Amino acid sequence: MTFGNSACVVARAPHFSESFTTFGKKSLHPGVLIIALASLLTTHKAGATTLSTPSLADCNHAQYQTVLSKAVLDTSDARAYWLSSDTIRWPGKGTAGRFHLYASDKGGLSIRNGAKVKGATQHIDLQIGTGIRAAQSDIQTRFAFTGKGIELRYKHPTATLNQLLKQQVLLVQENDHGEVIDFTYIQIPGVLDDLYLAANTVNDLGAKVNQNASESVAQTEKLPNYSQFKVWAPTARKLAVCTYNNGDSKASAINRMKFESDTGIWEVRSNQNLSGHYYKYLLDVFIPGTGWVRNAVTDPYSVSLTTDSKRSFIANLNSKALKPKGWDEQSIPSRVQHATDMSVYELHVRDFSANDFSVRPEYRGKYLAFTENQSNGMRHIEALSKAGITDIHLLPVFDIATIPEANCSTPQISGDADSEHQQAIVTRHAATDCFNWGYDPFHYSAPEGSYATNAADGATRILEFRQMVMALHQANLRVGMDVVYNHTAYAGQHEKSVLDRIVPGYYQRLTTNGKVEESTCQTCGNTATENNMMAKLMSDSVRLWAREYKIDSFRFDLMGHQPRSVMEKLKASLANDNGRPIFLIGEGWNFGEVSNNARFVQATQLSLNGSGIGTFSDRARDAIRGASRDDDINSIVSNKGYINGLADGTTPQQAAQTLRAADMVRIGLAGTLSEFSMETAQGQPQKLKDINYNGQPAGYASEPDEVVNYVENHDNQTLFDINAFRLPMTTSHEDRARVQVLGLALTALSQGIAYFHAGSDMLRSKSLDGNSYNSGDWFNRLDWTYQDNYFGTGLPPKQDNQALYPLMRPLLVNVDIKPRPQDIAFTRDAFRDLLKIRSSSSLFHLTRSSEIKRRLHFYNTGPAQNPKVIVGFLDGDQLADANWKSVAYLINVSQTEQQVQIHELQHHRFQLHPVHLSPEAADQRINNEAKFSAQGGFTIPARSAVVFVTGD
Repeated sequence: MTFGNSACVVARAPHFSESFTTFGKKSLHPGVLIIALASLLTTHKAGATTLSTPSLADCNHAQYQTVLSKAVLDTSDARAYWLSSDTIRWPGKGTAGRFHLYASDKGGLSIRNGAKVKGATQHIDLQIGTGIRAAQSDIQTRFAFTGKGIELRYKHPTATLNQLLKQQVLLVQENDHGEVIDFTYIQIPGVLDDLYLAANTVNDLGAKVNQNASESVAQTEKLPNYSQFKVWAPTARKLAVCTYNNGDSKASAINRMKFESDTGIWEVRSNQNLSGHYYKYLLDVFIPGTGWVRNAVTDPYSVSLTTDSKRSFIANLNSKALKPKGWDEQSIPSRVQHATDMSVYELHVRDFSANDFSVRPEYRGKYLAFTENQSNGMRHIEALSKAGITDIHLLPVFDIATIPEANCSTPQISGDADSEHQQAIVTRHAATDCFNWGYDPFHYSAPEGSYATNAADGATRILEFRQMVMALHQANLRVGMDVVYNHTAYAGQHEKSVLDRIVPGYYQRLTTNGKVEESTCQTCGNTATENNMMAKLMSDSVRLWAREYKIDSFRFDLMGHQPRSVMEKLKASLANDNGRPIFLIGEGWNFGEVSNNARFVQATQLSLNGSGIGTFSDRARDAIRGASRDDDINSIVSNKGYINGLADGTTPQQAAQTLRAADMVRIGLAGTLSEFSMETAQGQPQKLKDINYNGQPAGYASEPDEVVNYVENHDNQTLFDINAFRLPMTTSHEDRARVQVLGLALTALSQGIAYFHAGSDMLRSKSLDGNSYNSGDWFNRLDWTYQDNYFGTGLPPKQDNQALYPLMRPLLVNVDIKPRPQDIAFTRDAFRDLLKIRSSSSLFHLTRSSEIKRRLHFYNTGPAQNPKVIVGFLDGDQLADANWKSVAYLINVSQTEQQVQIHELQHHRFQLHPVHLSPEAADQRINNEAKFSAQGGFTIPARSAVVFVTGD
């Protein structure tokens, strides 16, 4: 997929007022102005192919694509790169022969090796030699990944190039007789970015109404100034907008759009206010391997849509009708001043209330469930807010391609604990039920319709999304969004592909032969945020969510597939827009076609030093629970972590592994800071960056706001479920709950951002499902009545779990694993105690690496340590909001009480943290059994995390 279309003569739309239909009013000028290209091209010319003008009937056509003229050439292979407006590179190609661009306005090129080109309406001679100047070294850097090859000079004016990019164009290598040696389409992101750089500064793409009205609500409502449509489509040959009175009516008007040659943007404006109406675009574009097509497509900048995203919605987001009462006056919680103040609870909108019978039926699984402040779910998260959770991070809530927005099914399911019956029903309904995690972007800037009470009305989802945000703010909770700009659900000419059907071969990242990269998702198409207008789309979208929906932070899925420079620019823009920092975190994994900075400096763990953008750390996570992502039937049991059995091993190998795991846990507690030093199990002080982690530095962050600590999130098995595999089957109910709390404690006590998965505080189980992204409500349920964690509710779906069925069956039927209500309640309350402790002192979330290096010290380290106990000491001297002179925390992961002697602390007068001393404390063993002696001795109950404080 490469290159666009048009012709050596091109149909240009007249001025807007002269269009053949002007939003329902007939014009006096139905014809089009034909502008001939000033020919600087060599050889013959031919008349442009005649493509019919889009009509009102086309707006109502049931098909999303019509092939207007089939291409003679059926290949879409694209092995060359148009680096800039004057240079083309063909990697791996030598200088032998002659090189030409052949173009056809009809899509009629017929090319085969050993023969002469047929069907061309024009061709252009290319000179060998780059046109890129030294001052444009950034272009060479950008395309260094392509490798070396011949560079060819294109020397024609911009106006000619504008039109050439609207045609079928191939790069051909010929011999002296004009016979083809080789040929290919050309990848065009470089030339489009160079040619249409001015588009970067256009801030009103999409549908806009009342653009020049006053910002005051009263005046905005009184001034129906105009409606304007703008879409970037530089390779389209014709473009029109269809408008509709509602989501399912026939089109009321079609209006041809005008092309702006400086920006590549098509635009049309009306003096009518079309708020509440719907629209879609019709555009004629050439698709390599297909031919000339007329695509009916929604707007990449849609702010809302009708059911199943069939039509885009026209809205002024500043309209009073789209705002809940008090929206503009609401107070955004100010409890987070620094990113490290964040304690995040990751939550899925449907999970939150689909199973909550205290929510009215029409609100279950919807945005409005968050407005039911007396529901079980809202009482739970309000209690978390009071304990110390600061942010609710919502799994994707933008428009999702894989959830039916009307008539989705909720199958009736039942079955035995180890039955395959449940998963069979879930799998059968997976494409039509109401559940999906939502990592399948359709429209980035529109709320998902399945979470609205009326998906057919574009206004409803806007208003109800805002009501949800406002309800969470009123509960003193900030709102974060999980965003997925690294891929789209579909690419190419699929019905649910938006970007590739508007500018083919631009928005998606391509392989060396022009196919769409799919490293981030097996069937999805990677996006190319290194390209200007994809980076702009991402930035404009994120800024809209922050500005118009008051989103407080963003979690970027697979952020390592984005350039660091783009993320840093976005962070600065958000701060400037909103007058407050909007914190950015994301998955900084390093893999795929961009790995090791192959195409740009990535936004990965090792590349974000100094950026203030946080990445999830796998260092402590894997040490705590045991590595599990690629576990098979053997390793899923044997890969024990620090809290679920490794420390109880008796062999020399297990002892060495425990020492290593204890060090990795300390690395997490120290915020994974590269310059932090500690004594390792080898007995030598080392900076964390010098400790090896799978060939990488274990410590990679320069500041604590660059690391996100977690032991469980939506991915992979829940902590309870992985513990079910790894803990001995004889482990008691009480100890399973205590092990869960140990995992949560190690996150709560770590420097950096604390991140918790919804339900981890209730022993959440997905019945051992290792990938519940499409496993329906059944395997993703939450019970806010604290009676069930849904372990043993059937074997999980076969697709990702079948290989483990032999292990799963005996576990799922074991009644000694499934927790009792009292175990769930214990974990719930113990987690709240941890949150209270974390929020009680700034020592637990220091803001600077210099402070952590100064104030945090680990004892009981080195080769002679007791590896079953972690001992951390925090010095609160002259620290604002420390509340104590010093703090010591001890984590005992063993099955027995442990005693450790820390001589350096013998002069402190430690007492248990007030939370432990409370009669409401969840774990009364700590109050009764944990002790400190004046000689520096600590006694810690089995499987417990204990915090001591002192005022002296």
